[in-house]
Amino acid sequence: MTQPANANGRTLNRRDFLRNSLSQGALLGCSAAASPLLTPVTWAAGPWDHRLVVIILRGGMDGLDVLRPVGDPDFATLRAPLLSSGAAGLDLTGFHQMHPALAPLLPLWRRGELGFVQAVSTPYRDKRSHFDGQDLLEAGTADLTAAGRDGWLNRMLQTVPGLSGQTAFSVGHDNMLLLRGAADVAHWSPDVALSLSPQGARLAELVMHDDPAFHDAFLEAQQLMLARATSDGLAMDAAAADMMMEQGGMAVTSQTDGRPAGIEAIAHFTAERLREETRIAAFSIGGWDTHRRQVRGMDQALGSLVQAIEALRTDLGDVWQKTAVVAMTEFGRTARANGTDGTDHGTGGTMMFAGGALRGGRVYGDWPGLSEAALYDRRDVMPLGDVRAYAGQIMRGLFGLDRSVIETQVFPGVDLAQAPALHL
Repeated sequence: MTQPANANGRTLNRRDFLRNSLSQGALLGCSAAASPLLTPVTWAAGPWDHRLVVIILRGGMDGLDVLRPVGDPDFATLRAPLLSSGAAGLDLTGFHQMHPALAPLLPLWRRGELGFVQAVSTPYRDKRSHFDGQDLLEAGTADLTAAGRDGWLNRMLQTVPGLSGQTAFSVGHDNMLLLRGAADVAHWSPDVALSLSPQGARLAELVMHDDPAFHDAFLEAQQLMLARATSDGLAMDAAAADMMMEQGGMAVTSQTDGRPAGIEAIAHFTAERLREETRIAAFSIGGWDTHRRQVRGMDQALGSLVQAIEALRTDLGDVWQKTAVVAMTEFGRTARANGTDGTDHGTGGTMMFAGGALRGGRVYGDWPGLSEAALYDRRDVMPLGDVRAYAGQIMRGLFGLDRSVIETQVFPGVDLAQAPALHL
């Protein structure tokens, strides 16, 4: 499907621009791959009554902070700097506590409509690159040689006859790999604009100075972004400016003419479609790359996730009981806090799910422990489960797909026996 231009006739390929920029020397730091300037919400209709929403948490969500294994004797020592500066967690199982920013979702947990899977990951190992990790997460394959062709949700759609796509909409974004492929899907996103602080712009110019092609491309992109912001009367408040400086001099501001902005707009629109003929939706939430000041960063990122889930639950009404929301990230983060009150790229992480169609109110998966000998590479949570197996079991339960279809076509090489059935 051809990618249309935005309202001003301009298009900007996020992944190519950011990947090239990062290859020239950390233009925007790791926050670029985790930024809110991401991909559109996408959806597809299907011959089922259940709904599936997949949320990609870009940036490497710290599962040890979201689902805190306080019963592990090594947890408090490894996380002392973060625990001392943040609010106490919310008890779930006696062994596990939930991050306090998820407090609005506690009633869902108690009703069995919120759950977690601990110590899971994709097959991605060791290099800990946001872009590669996200590609593998969305491709659903075992290695990067097979990534980049299509996404696992699109492959699932290709196995079901009689699907129909929706009218296509896109504003300044490229398609999610998750739903890229032969099956027809639609695209939509609210307007956004990328802004660089003067310091960030100067750093970018210095980094690209010796490469004329990248330098000229950056200057052109910067001029386009400035022209767009000026023509639309875009203004940045103090909070957005502060966030911009913390994340390498970059900020993204929604332009919605008084309508709900950002994640809220995406969630409301998604729920509207799901109440009609749409059955599958996917979108991204950024802000999970918490190398520094993690307490603040997690509060903000989890606030967006809560906002999305609550908007979906409220707007879907009785359809919520037929809905599964799955939140996945490309990798977890280090077990030990770093020297800047944050955590670095890791391996094993946490999957979060919600919705009336799944068995929540519990934590799934085995726990590897946090002793140094139990850690992966003596630094990360050891992954004991494949996140693809849990996603596969959810699709199998919701849509009645044959196990062999999931194990050979949707997630080639995955073993569904690694995960229990999560659907009601």
